[in-house]
Amino acid sequence: QVQLVESGGGLVQAGGSLRLSCVASGRTFSGYTMAWFRQAPGKDREFVSCISRSGGITYYEDSVKGRFTISRDNAKNTVYLQMNSLEPEDTAVYYCAADLRDWGPIRTIVGGYQYWGQGTQVTVSS
Repeated sequence: QVQLVESGGGLVQAGGSLRLSCVASGRTFSGYTMAWFRQAPGKDREFVSCISRSGGITYYEDSVKGRFTISRDNAKNTVYLQMNSLEPEDTAVYYCAADLRDWGPIRTIVGGYQYWGQGTQVTVSS
């Protein structure tokens, strides 16, 4: 089992940037497909981005393409989400997710991930 701890959230003005980090416990980080999801108040948790085990394949939800970048450092057991040109609509709790199953590198549903962090709040003011 892996434990995930997110950090880097905060309050930022529209057009600003934030970099989220998610550190995973354990020694098998490179075996996990990783992803970021977000959940705004009153809404379902939604997919943001995912990255393959090696980092060679990434995938994004349409509304964040060109603004967000997912990356990972397997030596540091860490996955990142660089968020630029933030908009008020990006306001949400952001969750890191991990999965060890061999289901392919691109999965966009909550059920595609076994492990979840506690989340970090991102608030974008207009």
